Amino acid sequence: MIQRLISATSVTLLLILWSSSGMAQAPYYAGKTITLIAGTKAGDVYDMYARHFAQHMPKYIPGNPNIIVQNMPGAGSMIAANFVYNVAGNDGMTIGAIFPALYFDQVIGRSEVKYDWSKFAWIGSPVTSNHLLYMRADSPYKTIHDVVKASPAPKCGASGTSSTGYYIPKLLDEVIGTNFDIVLGYQAGQDIDLAVERNELVCRSFTLTAFFAREPFTTWRKNKFVNVLMQTGKRRDKRLEDTPTIYELMDQYKTPQAGRNLATLVLAGGAFGRPYVMPPNTPMKHIKIIRDAFDKTLKDEAAIADATKKKLEFDPSTSEELASLAKEVTSQSPDIVAKMKKLLAK
Repeated sequence: MIQRLISATSVTLLLILWSSSGMAQAPYYAGKTITLIAGTKAGDVYDMYARHFAQHMPKYIPGNPNIIVQNMPGAGSMIAANFVYNVAGNDGMTIGAIFPALYFDQVIGRSEVKYDWSKFAWIGSPVTSNHLLYMRADSPYKTIHDVVKASPAPKCGASGTSSTGYYIPKLLDEVIGTNFDIVLGYQAGQDIDLAVERNELVCRSFTLTAFFAREPFTTWRKNKFVNVLMQTGKRRDKRLEDTPTIYELMDQYKTPQAGRNLATLVLAGGAFGRPYVMPPNTPMKHIKIIRDAFDKTLKDEAAIADATKKKLEFDPSTSEELASLAKEVTSQSPDIVAKMKKLLAK
């Protein structure tokens, strides 16, 4: 009797220990849902990338959690950045997909900024973003030279001062003497494109990736609805071989070194690409899991094939590269800050 009691007790203890061990080994993300905050409207290319990662990343996260995309457009994705930095918890359950030039507003000290760009937990970026500026083909401005000292100034649209739609035309004004009229306040790129179709605006600056990834641009190119007047890469994109780069234009217009230095700082936004971040003070063990999953997704054959169908390009940057660049761009001399303030004056 005592022997059977001891045996039963031993079995019970083993079951308890096995159960406790199993519970202790359960992955942190098992049964949970990660929220990916996309700082733009649904359907934008930023949103398309976010939904791509939401679809393909979970299998590389131990516990296979769900990832849902929550769109939070406005102010050039500053609303999303402020939310991820200040409101979202640091429990590893929130990822942000935000605009790459939000450091502008921090550098010049805008009160709306509630984040420190250098203190985000950087996950990586799927692509380096070069930019272009398109113009309605039926406008009087056939080349970028037509916009130099133009009167009246062509109207371009932008969502916020950290969006490409604002800072690229402003930079061109500064370094080669163009004259753009920037209309702020659009929620997202689709709204700007609709305004161009309605002839309320005639131009917009944004990424080459988006221009070659989705409608209405496929139809626009086919119908020659717009011309591309400028691109920001150091070399001409093979799809835009007749379009000058900003560097070629600065050479042509003999831009002084101070202007070139400003261009270097501004165009660093392209190196950030389409960055993914987590809130500051997120435990490193959670950050590492998400970084690893992000990197593995970029190399996953099924994910790459799916991205190709969606016309999403990949030219990734690592978390280390972005973290280093974030420290560099937020540590500027007073004279550069003054030039940035002038450039971004509303």
